[in-house]
Amino acid sequence: MFQDPYPLFPVFAFLGFVLALVPLPWHLQAWNSGTCAYMLWVSLSCLVQFVNSVVWHGNVNNPAPVWCDISTKFLIGASVGIPASGLCITRRLYKISRVSTVSVTRQDKRRAVLIDLCICVGIPVLVMVLHYIVQGHRFDILEDVGCYPSIYNTLPAYFCVFMWPVLLGCVSFVYSALTLVAFYKRRLQFNELMSSQSCLSTSRYLRLMLLASLDMLCTIPVGIYSMYIANVGVPLEPYISWANVHWGFSYVGLIPSIEWASDPPFRTSVELTRYLFPASSFLFFALFGFAGEARKNYLTIFLKVSSLFGYKPKPASSAGVYRANKATPGALSSVGSLPVYVPRPATNEKRHLESLELSVAESDYDIEKSYSPLPSPSSLPAYDNEPSLRYAIPQAV
Repeated sequence: MFQDPYPLFPVFAFLGFVLALVPLPWHLQAWNSGTCAYMLWVSLSCLVQFVNSVVWHGNVNNPAPVWCDISTKFLIGASVGIPASGLCITRRLYKISRVSTVSVTRQDKRRAVLIDLCICVGIPVLVMVLHYIVQGHRFDILEDVGCYPSIYNTLPAYFCVFMWPVLLGCVSFVYSALTLVAFYKRRLQFNELMSSQSCLSTSRYLRLMLLASLDMLCTIPVGIYSMYIANVGVPLEPYISWANVHWGFSYVGLIPSIEWASDPPFRTSVELTRYLFPASSFLFFALFGFAGEARKNYLTIFLKVSSLFGYKPKPASSAGVYRANKATPGALSSVGSLPVYVPRPATNEKRHLESLELSVAESDYDIEKSYSPLPSPSSLPAYDNEPSLRYAIPQAV
């Protein structure tokens, strides 16, 4: 009998749901619509798989048919929405790599967001609608897996459902290749171009490029393999009529784990399909969850949460305020000022010589004071044993 490593997959699915949403706030601020769509598709898919794996662990009951109707349609759309979001990312990177100067208005940003939404949301919704053409019955329930979409293996199914991830992956492949060529040709101007982008740094651009490249390299082979493995041993049926395909549409297949796991190709297809969503989430978090802006946001969140429990971090000491008699060479050189020489403590003989020099200097000052046209100061600064500084210490800005 098939032994599901419970709760391994629910843990992975829940972590994928959380981790994919962590970088969402600062990508929303940067108007990265394709990246945000990628995060939402992956995160919500992990949430659906988490619920399914918990509710249907060890049973094939049908307590929530409406949930299965919605979740199966959503998973069909997510299988297209993730590569569509990858296409939006590569398309944006290609546009950035082709322009010589970046001057983007708010209207241009809105237009770009609308185009991205048409690709990463419009196409998946279209595929959800087209899926109904080849939906043989309502849905299936697999033990330990949950709600699973039903697709009638006929020729129109490849055009309505199966081909879209591969097609979008091929278009992303072309965009990624063109972006790499443009990046290589203009690598000397790249840093200057990125400096003019207020919402896209060089580091973020390269991480997006790596994400798009990995998505490009994985989508095509995985899509082809999934299409093949899901239909191994299943005959290709002719599409006779709408009534023939949808006859007995209200049927719900209840399949225990011992039955679906005993078919190696189908088991591989099921496990590959559901583990791809957490894997996509972990990949995205590995690229963007440890970046500089991510660590900065983590610190901000930590300080806000810790303040609720009464923790207040010590304020950083001001680096720009120094006292002349307490300044050290290391502290002054660290802010870019001239190093200050601090002599060693004088011996008794040196102190005797310094006192003689001071008395001579004071007598000279009294003589010059009588001939000075400027008014004399009211009092001289008090002398202490520490040597006085001859130069004013510049204050750090």
